[in-house]
Amino acid sequence: MKKLAVFIAAAAIAAAAAIPAFAAPITLVVAHNQTNLENPYQYGMNAFKKEVEKLSKGEIKVDVHAGTIGTNEDELVEKLKLGAADIVVASPGFMTKIGIPEVDMFSLLYLFNGFKHWEKAVDGPAGKELAAIINKKSNNTFRIASYWSAGVRDYYGKKPINKVADLKGMKIRTQMSGTAADFWKQCGAIPTQVAWGELYQALQQGIVDAAENDYTNFSLLDHHKTKNGKFITETNHDYTTRLVLMNGKKWDALTADQKKWIDAALKKATAEERKVTYGMAEKSKKKVIADGAKVNTVDKAQFIAIAVPIQDKTAEKLGTQKLLKMIRDAGK
Repeated sequence: MKKLAVFIAAAAIAAAAAIPAFAAPITLVVAHNQTNLENPYQYGMNAFKKEVEKLSKGEIKVDVHAGTIGTNEDELVEKLKLGAADIVVASPGFMTKIGIPEVDMFSLLYLFNGFKHWEKAVDGPAGKELAAIINKKSNNTFRIASYWSAGVRDYYGKKPINKVADLKGMKIRTQMSGTAADFWKQCGAIPTQVAWGELYQALQQGIVDAAENDYTNFSLLDHHKTKNGKFITETNHDYTTRLVLMNGKKWDALTADQKKWIDAALKKATAEERKVTYGMAEKSKKKVIADGAKVNTVDKAQFIAIAVPIQDKTAEKLGTQKLLKMIRDAGK
């Protein structure tokens, strides 16, 4: 009996040692910078949480943070890098700050002619090419897990715009990537950096004359009700790309089953986030008009004429002409 007990104990120790490090329940911290819980990012993150916890039967738990660990995307990217977050949503412009300028390709304005073009590009060869560049240049610190959308961005400000010259001298809060800022400068505007959470006050107090974003995001925070936000001009200058990023080293430490569950859950989350984004656009526009904001359209050709040379120049500078061609070909 004594020998049997020793044998059983030894077997138990050996079995325990054979369990992979991540076989025990793990918790993933997932985050975005939007504080309003009706934001499409939140729908996507909640769909991810529900699906991955179901598929893993509780082996993977998810904590969703809506602006609670950072309302600036660069904060979230830094937390991902340091291991304080596991999955974050960030716009391409913020990735340029960490030494991957090629990401600016997806910050180029008037790059896509519609959501169908955008989806074909990010879900196809162009998206795979960018993902490979980011993973390699970050030494596997960052891994693109999926591509989400933040809608199509328009101008909104203290006055409507009907031609490029109307932007001259206007302080506009915009994405501060080199390509986006360059576009607005060439339009005669003054690109200005304001934290998203502080933009309502900046518009209300006249710190900035205008901003640019999609109907859903700016209407959720009532930007259109401010002194300098009530005139919307549908410039449609950016069918936005948002990167769903994971820490590559954390990904590599997961088991094959965990990777399978996370991938499947992200596919479902991506479909949900895009569906909500597209569905909320028209609803948000109607809300903005009902609230008294004024909407006008504009001939986009004059803006595209400024944007295309910036696209070509950027691709030449970064050596990403192949990537630009992939993106443009996806729209044919």
